Amino acid sequence: MKKNFTLAFLVILVAVASCSFTNKSFENDDKDKLLLDLITYVLEKGHYEPKNLNDSFSSNVFDDFIDILDPTKRYFLASDIRDFEKYRFMIDDEIKNTEITFFNVVYQRLMKRMAEAEEMYKEVLKTPFDYAKQETINIDYKEQEFAANKKQLRERWRKQLKYNTLGVYDAKFEDAFGENPTGNGNLTVSEIEVEARKTTGNTLNEFFDFVNDLERKDWFVQYINTIVDEFDPHTYYFAPDDKEKFDIGMSGKFEGIGARLQKKPEGAKVVEIISGGPVWRKQSLEVGDEILRVGQEGEEPINIVGMRLDDAIKLIKGPKGSIVDLTVRRVDGTIEEVSIIRDVVVLEESYAKSATVKEEGNTYGLINLPKFYVDFEDYTERNAATDVAKEVERLKEAGVEGIILDLRDNGGGSLKTVVDMAGLFIKDGPIVQVRSSGQRKEVHEDKDERIQWDGPLVILVNELSASASEILAAAMQDYKRAVVIGSKQTFGKGTVQNVIPLDNIVRSNEHGNLGAIKLTTQKFYRINGGSTQLEGVKSDIIVPDRYSYIDLGERDQENPLEWDKISAADYKVWEGYIDFETTIANSKKRMAENPYIELIEENAKWLKEQQDETTVSLNYDAYKQREEQAKEKSEQFKSLREYDSKLTFESLKYETELFTQDSILREKRNRWHKNLAKDIYVEEAINVLKDLKLNNIKSSERRLASVKG
Repeated sequence: MKKNFTLAFLVILVAVASCSFTNKSFENDDKDKLLLDLITYVLEKGHYEPKNLNDSFSSNVFDDFIDILDPTKRYFLASDIRDFEKYRFMIDDEIKNTEITFFNVVYQRLMKRMAEAEEMYKEVLKTPFDYAKQETINIDYKEQEFAANKKQLRERWRKQLKYNTLGVYDAKFEDAFGENPTGNGNLTVSEIEVEARKTTGNTLNEFFDFVNDLERKDWFVQYINTIVDEFDPHTYYFAPDDKEKFDIGMSGKFEGIGARLQKKPEGAKVVEIISGGPVWRKQSLEVGDEILRVGQEGEEPINIVGMRLDDAIKLIKGPKGSIVDLTVRRVDGTIEEVSIIRDVVVLEESYAKSATVKEEGNTYGLINLPKFYVDFEDYTERNAATDVAKEVERLKEAGVEGIILDLRDNGGGSLKTVVDMAGLFIKDGPIVQVRSSGQRKEVHEDKDERIQWDGPLVILVNELSASASEILAAAMQDYKRAVVIGSKQTFGKGTVQNVIPLDNIVRSNEHGNLGAIKLTTQKFYRINGGSTQLEGVKSDIIVPDRYSYIDLGERDQENPLEWDKISAADYKVWEGYIDFETTIANSKKRMAENPYIELIEENAKWLKEQQDETTVSLNYDAYKQREEQAKEKSEQFKSLREYDSKLTFESLKYETELFTQDSILREKRNRWHKNLAKDIYVEEAINVLKDLKLNNIKSSERRLASVKG
């Protein structure tokens, strides 16, 4: 569905725009202006709810762009903001006239102020901090004014750096002295203070190395996205490199060597080997190795020391079957050249995985789905729906009598995979309703009458279950096909986005890759007619978690679309359970009587209190006292971390066979299983499955047949 809509949408855009967007659009051939013109055109013509470009819009862009560039108010001065103010109500006119004067003025001033800040923090860190002094810092930066002058700005940097250094100082102090007031002779107090400042300085050096690697185009992308973000929080412009990362995230695979890298002054450091990739198979690199030079097969190698990490990665990645020659400094200091044949690297942790658990002689299954992934170029390739179908079959072969589908922290993904996946659990019928701006609703249905799993089903959600996760949970809830357990409500993202490559709209483009825009084009609705926008999905059984009182979700985003309702679709409630409501009532009663649930609630309230405390002492004794109080309070919640359901989770047969070749996979699964055993939400999900099993019509029919036999 998504691909077809994108093609239709592009046909309309290209038909209207091909005469307008050519290389002659601007006298100076300015790519930035072309991008601005293209994106505002697409927003106006394609967004679900286009905004009026007026003075109010302009003022919002003004405030948001300054906030994005300097959220902690440590670069710009109040005088800078006064200089910018003349543009506050002109940005809408600049957008309409394809001008970028406001951006240019702000960007040039930012570069100047950041260069000054780099000198400033180094100067501040030359002077020892007095931790005996009674002073505080306010870390609620939004409520602060911009510094009136450089003296005030320097003082702001001093306090911020002291605040950043306090934790380091405390850790080093504890290492050196511990319970012994005279110390262990390794470091003096003054030496600890020097070491703490040095550590903070190194962290900032790395940050400014990263910032200095950014080019003007990177900052312009920030400006474009400030404009785009005024339409809604999920419309987003992807620069060419970002679009590639988005595709990798959605498909869970890329072509390369299979190693995660981090920029270091000495080169690109290997920080992780991806299981199953070319490096892992050949054992040609190890964590800690540093790549110094990169050569394509038969070509002179290029020195990447000091190069932007993204540019270095472009050299290292390449098509499957090609060879890359890497000059590597090993952990032991030796230097050698390594040749690696690139291949498709699969990010397995992005994909569905399952486990079984035995409880009172019964076997249950759990499927964890991190996202609704898909390869947009080829849906027949691996995707979330087909993978979950495979896991369901494997669990059936293992003899499970109930399945938990864990969608916690699942931010969504492909809409089509949701419809296909929901069809695994019902005979047929509508799954989700979708409406484009000003158009009649479309009902997306499962038309396959086969049911892959007709047994008890529980869906786990939390505040970070969003979009596609909410569609599936809502559909199963409306059908009364599954019991939804989790937070008071899910994230609340009820909009559909389509990715539009901008190159397809420009005729005779000589500017290179223009990137793409992820555009909100539709809203989706439950089959009962209600939108999940803002309201999310309300769990059948509400279980508090540590984030219950922290601001999360669509309602806490900037510029979200409103909640609304349309007519319900034609659907019939699932008739596979007996006394569905009693199962929910029993679970609520268990939760109300569980002392751990009360402790989780108390922990959530305490975390909210910690977050709301914005004035922090920079006096070491006061800081230490606050830390001790926090530690003491944290000890009260220690039992939550040590909770043990006594349940034993196991991998399926096909996976245990892989363990003989892949010790990393075995370690990851063992860690996952241990965490599941500590998970009170999973334990309650199994209790609910037991009740559903007793109340399942199919199970009752089998028991009755057994008695008659």
